[in-house]
Amino acid sequence: MAKTSTRPKPATVKKTEAAASATADGATDIRLIPLDQLEPSPLNVRKVAPSASVEAELLASIRETGIKQNLVVHALSETRFAVDAGGRRLKALKQLAEDGVIPADHPVPCLVEDERNAILTSATENLQRAAMHPADQFEAFDKMIGEERKKHQEGPVRRVAARIAEDVRCLAFDEMVVNNTADAAIMARLFTPLIEDHGVTIVTTSNRPPHDLYKDGLNRSLFIPFIELIERKLDTLSLDGPTDYRLDRLAGLETWHTPLGDAATAQVREAFFRLTDFDPDDAEHVPSGELDLGGGRSLHVPKSLKGVAVFSFKRLCGENRGAADYLTIARTYHTVIVVGIPVLSPENRNEAIRFTKLIDALYEHNVKLFATAAADPEALYPSGEGSFEFERTVSRLREMQSDDYMARGHGVE
Repeated sequence: MAKTSTRPKPATVKKTEAAASATADGATDIRLIPLDQLEPSPLNVRKVAPSASVEAELLASIRETGIKQNLVVHALSETRFAVDAGGRRLKALKQLAEDGVIPADHPVPCLVEDERNAILTSATENLQRAAMHPADQFEAFDKMIGEERKKHQEGPVRRVAARIAEDVRCLAFDEMVVNNTADAAIMARLFTPLIEDHGVTIVTTSNRPPHDLYKDGLNRSLFIPFIELIERKLDTLSLDGPTDYRLDRLAGLETWHTPLGDAATAQVREAFFRLTDFDPDDAEHVPSGELDLGGGRSLHVPKSLKGVAVFSFKRLCGENRGAADYLTIARTYHTVIVVGIPVLSPENRNEAIRFTKLIDALYEHNVKLFATAAADPEALYPSGEGSFEFERTVSRLREMQSDDYMARGHGVE
């Protein structure tokens, strides 16, 4: 039977009403604004449109559970507001109203900012997306750069940094990672003046210490002064403790999922998004990575974010790899998700040997493993030459599913 009423859950609205009353002093202006008073902002237009499937997935999610984040808007008049962050969510809500699922004046939770801060919000969103997916930029950051370039003066990025510093005293962001020359250039040119000229406090996390940022990268020597600035101006705190508190995020999720299929894939997908805090509605834009294996070799990581990597079994074990490759993976990532593990046998024993080396490396570095497989560990290599030796790997796979193992800190001996 077709679903006829799929309005956002009341809890979403109630939470926003509470927030609005709690901030009546004007520190934060959160309101429930009728949908028909909201319109797209010209600052928040993607250069690369999401695919139809991604848009359909977002529409289905909002139809089922409502929006989970406030839209960020600025007022055009008393009854018109431009949406500066959350344009895709606005589009989905408008579609639901057009389909008659929700009324045209459905109340939408919004954070209301002045136009200046709205531009900054879009620019910040642009910077975050540019770091993860350089082609997917918003117009706001380009607008700021374009305005400065029109002045025909040197240093447009430095002047943009000055504009950001007018409104920001502390800039906090997750996962500082430098993967290519473009990343290195924009980070050095933007953050150097923010830190040195304007005294903006920077708070960030990274899976690498500063001296390993952009390690072995092309023209890295040009990036060294920025690394030295970080080491000189920022305090580096190592958070490799004996207990991995990410375990709390995985409550209720198993680590080994069988048989292969959509249900198993959905479980490891959920684990990925819980561990990375990445918006599932934006799954198409999860960043990938290139892992340097040494000797001029690299490994493409289809999904790589916040120390979590996703690989196919075929990529990791179907290609000629040695123990050193797997050690590099284990040292780089605290969690590895492997999908598509088949039943093993003498016919694919080379893949089984590589899989054993992979598990040894992950186990010895306390890496969390999530997997989709054709069988449980005990039935993964059921018989034939090599099955006896594989029993040690089975034992390790079982231990890696235990609460004790899951609570260990990454890389702790």
